[in-house]
Amino acid sequence: MSDTKPAILLVQPQLAPLGLMLEAEFTVWRLWQGPPLEASRTIGALVVAGDAPVDQMLAEGLPRLGLIACFTAGYEGVDLTWARTRGLKVSHSPAVNGEDVADLALGLMLAAWRRIVEGDALVRGGEWRADEKLITPSLTGRQVGIVGLGVIGEAIARRAEAFGLKVAWWGPHEKDAPWPRAASLKALASESDILFIAARSTEENRGMINADILAALGPHGLLVNVARGALVDETALIAALKEGRLGMAALDVFATEPTPPERWADVPNVVLSPHAAAATTGALPKMFALTRENLRRFFAGEPLVNPVVE
Repeated sequence: MSDTKPAILLVQPQLAPLGLMLEAEFTVWRLWQGPPLEASRTIGALVVAGDAPVDQMLAEGLPRLGLIACFTAGYEGVDLTWARTRGLKVSHSPAVNGEDVADLALGLMLAAWRRIVEGDALVRGGEWRADEKLITPSLTGRQVGIVGLGVIGEAIARRAEAFGLKVAWWGPHEKDAPWPRAASLKALASESDILFIAARSTEENRGMINADILAALGPHGLLVNVARGALVDETALIAALKEGRLGMAALDVFATEPTPPERWADVPNVVLSPHAAAATTGALPKMFALTRENLRRFFAGEPLVNPVVE
């Protein structure tokens, strides 16, 4: 590889498609192909999926490292205190996929509430009987609760209203919004038929959707998670579904990804999606462009487009 271009290290294999697109401007190393020992003194930036923990030992073995570039909007895998004490800048790709994520959130809601996946299986399996109907509850007039009213949460709220649903939300901080803020997360769950999770994941809110919140949502309620798997106590969720203490769940994110299929083999009333909410032909090029520009600016000594600021 040429030493004339700035050197970067792609950390996770799911970022492999970025490599070919970045090679025109950067010397690209790929961690999954083996530790880049011969390049350790040249790598100036890590490119990471922001939800995965950054290996601090790896980072501290790169003396020229100055930037951790998160391809994603989320950056919870980066210990910002640690990064700051080591003089590392952190960038991310915010506000480019909110509409797409909200689209999938509403799709998951419909799939679970109206049992679309089950209906598809009936038709394909030859079990559709003319004298039986797949009867589901009506959505009209139902109460939606949204945990986290950021870009994605607001996009979900707008779409929910278009479906004739009533909307409320909860987050740890007040904000000016056209929808009422519940007194607490538990209050929101207890007042909702459908609870959307759209909050940013932090160490402080890990597992905040716990058995108590699931019980408040109740045996007829639906949980939709398009945020991060870490926000939900997944073991408690599975138990609640199996025991009928939660009505339904629709998940695009999981505690471990890819999630083991056997974990869900006997779990009823759940629709699963492979962390696909932001993976669209509209959002991905924008995320790439922001990552590329943040890398270019860092190596040029210019201000980042999207620095993470706490």
